[in-house]
Amino acid sequence: MWSRVRRAGIVTALILPSSLFVVPSAHAGLGGAPMTPPADASVTSRTVQPVGGAAQSVMRAASGASSSSSSSSSASSASGSYTVRDTTLGNGTVVHEYLASDGTVFGIAWRGPQMPDLNDMLGSYFPQYVAGVKTAKAARGGARGPVTVDRNGLVVHSGGHMGAFNGQAWLTPALPAGVSGSDIQ
Repeated sequence: MWSRVRRAGIVTALILPSSLFVVPSAHAGLGGAPMTPPADASVTSRTVQPVGGAAQSVMRAASGASSSSSSSSSASSASGSYTVRDTTLGNGTVVHEYLASDGTVFGIAWRGPQMPDLNDMLGSYFPQYVAGVKTAKAARGGARGPVTVDRNGLVVHSGGHMGAFNGQAWLTPALPAGVSGSDIQ
């Protein structure tokens, strides 16, 4: 016979790992608000105006790590413009978040010695990304290498090697007028 304590331990051991996957992220991500930068990060913002298919920076404003998206939303009030929020993490990785005029993130790019937490960065789109990665790896026989996911309006390119990672992600339907996926860098 199983004792109550032993049954409770087994139930906890079975339920706890699966419950960790359904806990929502503490940070916003793609399709939502910009990420909350860690305390050791530095953040700057710049407004970009698409001009004839090419993006042109029209302003650069520095902000502290504790700043909110208020500076980016006021900076992106010009018609057709968007804001790029650059966050340099403590490990040296730089994350660029592309914000529409309403403050939602429509694109993300990263480059640096460590991969950022894509679960946080992609937000509710992370499961779609994971499914796309599994499909891509299965198609190439499980071989490692750069990953491209293009599913239901989500596009993610991720690659690199130890000490030098990079990637881009964007939501095709959310791209502002005059902006293409190639502008997410």
